[in-house]
Amino acid sequence: MDNLRELRLKRGCRCLKRRDILILLGGVFFLLLIAKNACAAPLIPTVNVDVGTAGKPQDVAVTLQVMALLTILSLAPGILIMTTSFVRIVVVIGFLRNALSTQNVPPNQVVIALSLFLTFYIMAPYWGQANENGIQPYLAGQITQEEALNNVAEPIREFMFKQTRESDLALFVNLSDAERPDGPEDVSTFTLIPAFIVSELKTAFQIGFMIYVPFIVIDMIVASTLMSMGMMMLPPVMISLPFKILLFVMVDGWHLLIKSLIVSFK
Repeated sequence: MDNLRELRLKRGCRCLKRRDILILLGGVFFLLLIAKNACAAPLIPTVNVDVGTAGKPQDVAVTLQVMALLTILSLAPGILIMTTSFVRIVVVIGFLRNALSTQNVPPNQVVIALSLFLTFYIMAPYWGQANENGIQPYLAGQITQEEALNNVAEPIREFMFKQTRESDLALFVNLSDAERPDGPEDVSTFTLIPAFIVSELKTAFQIGFMIYVPFIVIDMIVASTLMSMGMMMLPPVMISLPFKILLFVMVDGWHLLIKSLIVSFK
């Protein structure tokens, strides 16, 4: 009886060992199959570009429109800078930073970001008119492309005319050898844009001068005090910087500057 029991136990152990080995091999095979699928190279989509001859005049027109759109998109940053309030704002903030003698404070990224968002705020009414009168009717198929371009440019031209000096506009009209315009609608946009930029630079420099005056007074007072004390080797800027920052903070300089910039476009 004991021998029979031992024989049965040995047979059972052999069956268990075989079953464990089969389960282990099955698990290894399953893991290898998953790893193979995971390591398989992903499929890369192919892009085919066909270049052929245009069979209809409409095909040529569509191609030219696409090229014109790509050109406008590539020039979009320059258009945004040169036809909006961005120039005046960024130049004035640059003057403020130099007047305070804070070198790179605020950083260039902050100056550009602040100038852009102030530009969006100031230009929002004009861009809204351009979208309402030009872009949306064109997308709805109510007007042609030429009419849409004119309707989009009209509010932007209105903004530039308000900020452009007559002397600057007359300068570029005379240099272009064009006929004397009877009204604003007769002035070319290519003549209006450089006149607008020059006017913006003049206005920005005037505002910058007004910003510089109080800080120059502080620099002169500090320099005179240091010379009278015989401390000529000590840079006056190092001593005047805290006083200039204190003055700017006490008068709420950022509030006054932003308010003055926005009001100057009204």
